[in-house]
Amino acid sequence: MSSRQIRQFCKLDSAGEMLLKQAMTELGLSARAHDKVLRIARTIADIEGVENIESHHLAEAIQYRKLDRRL
Repeated sequence: MSSRQIRQFCKLDSAGEMLLKQAMTELGLSARAHDKVLRIARTIADIEGVENIESHHLAEAIQYRKLDRRL
């Protein structure tokens, strides 16, 4: 997924935006990691068969990122 596609298909509501900003700050994530989290959240939403990324999709994606950083 390109940056353009991420902006097009990975739109977040205000709660999702706040959650992602908080994760970026607390975990010290880079812009590249930001995009990876959004891609994962999009995949989780697709698996559930929903059109929009919801906060719980984003929270799950962030948890996977935290696990990845511990390894």
